[in-house]
Amino acid sequence: MLAGISADYYLRLEQGRDRTPSTQVLDALADALGLDEDGAAHLRRLARPKSRRRTRPRTGKVPASIRQLVQTLTVPAFVQNKYMDVLAANPPAVALSPQLAPGSNRLLTLFTDPESRRLHPDWEEGTADVVAQLRALIGGDTDDRRLAELVGELSLSSDRFRRLWARHDIRGRRSATTRLNHPQVGELTLHRDKLAVTGTDDLVMVVYHAEPGTPSAHALALLGSMTTTEHHRTAPHSAAGSPRPTGPARRVENEHRPHD
Repeated sequence: MLAGISADYYLRLEQGRDRTPSTQVLDALADALGLDEDGAAHLRRLARPKSRRRTRPRTGKVPASIRQLVQTLTVPAFVQNKYMDVLAANPPAVALSPQLAPGSNRLLTLFTDPESRRLHPDWEEGTADVVAQLRALIGGDTDDRRLAELVGELSLSSDRFRRLWARHDIRGRRSATTRLNHPQVGELTLHRDKLAVTGTDDLVMVVYHAEPGTPSAHALALLGSMTTTEHHRTAPHSAAGSPRPTGPARRVENEHRPHD
């Protein structure tokens, strides 16, 4: 009644017997259900018929140029896929949180690692946001095997995740401000911006940065200097600062030098 459609037609939509509702019907349903902008956009995506046209496959690999860009940034930056697997990260990101190291999954660490609650003072709000964003990103692709395995693992290991996933909340991916309690440099208030990596399968580059001149900016700079110092302490000497090889090592070097 609120949407201005018949009960019979609404029942056909619910049962999937009508899969092509008009834009006007979708807008009316979104208003009647009180959906916000993100929820209404999700509803439209679910109702949109999937094209049968074969499209050029997109890659899930991090482009070499993006890997290089991440490493040149002096602020924490990393690349993740739609399942929130960390695929690439620079040293400041790992120094900010070991949970951002390549090979980790941010969902698993956020819900199952006790250190997450200590690192994130707004853990309750943050976990609700991240699950709602995952639902929005996945959309109607519920047959995704990787997603099913991840949701199953999280549902078994975290009551919090299981309750949030059952709520079906939707939240679009956007920039935000987050607070962190870092064990070395203290409390940080950082901007978190997510930039889509074009030509890939839903990869995003996430960058943390602070408002210039704030205590968080000074703390982040201190963390960066600590990271640089540790890197120089553990990295091997550069060729310019190392003694020239002698003996067998010098012969190997000469053998691989291009002839004039």
